Amino acid sequence: MTTRARRPQRRNQVLSREQIIDTAVAMLDAGGESALTIRALTERLSTGSGAIYHHVGTRDELLDTATETVIGAALATRPAGAAATPAEEIRAVALALFDAIAAHRWLATRLTLQIIRNPVGPVTVGILERIGGQMGALGVPRVSWFAAASTLLHYILGAVSQNARIEGDTSEVDPGGERDEFLAAALTGWQELDPDAYPFLHAVVGQMREHDDREQFLTGIAVILDGLTPLRRPGRSG
Repeated sequence: MTTRARRPQRRNQVLSREQIIDTAVAMLDAGGESALTIRALTERLSTGSGAIYHHVGTRDELLDTATETVIGAALATRPAGAAATPAEEIRAVALALFDAIAAHRWLATRLTLQIIRNPVGPVTVGILERIGGQMGALGVPRVSWFAAASTLLHYILGAVSQNARIEGDTSEVDPGGERDEFLAAALTGWQELDPDAYPFLHAVVGQMREHDDREQFLTGIAVILDGLTPLRRPGRSG
């Protein structure tokens, strides 16, 4: 008697777009971009590839949608209090983006790609509108709005990318351990340098050892906001 091989059991309930995106984000968090394939996703969701393509399109489109979903949630963050200043609004969204990329190590690469490839997409316009929308309230002349907002955006992207793990690292690598290992190696190397040739590095060794990444990030935002002061019109403040 011939027996037929059992096919994977398919789910009976209707699969939603949100379920697919949430599962994709979880897979990306666990294993990076290499872990997210249509085949792996269909196996995780016990569905066929047709359902995936119907709801979210191709793998690249799914990666874009996952990025838009995570960034969209970060952009929805608002500072505490009903009367936040423009500077507080900028700090809130900047820190939300920083924390999003710290939580989703794959996101830095995808965020940069979105901004480069899709200047009219929800990620690019969403970030620029949240940041740039505060320029007038800060007193920055309209002629300098783009330059000021772009400076903030470039700093945010650079800082969050530097703190993110390089794409391709395995999920088993502990980000905290990786950071500690890097700092230990840098500190040891700096201390061994000639203090007469490298006085600055010797002076900041202790500061580097004790610094907090989030606080350092916010310090950079503050420096840029303070740097906008010469551009402001009289009578306006952040």
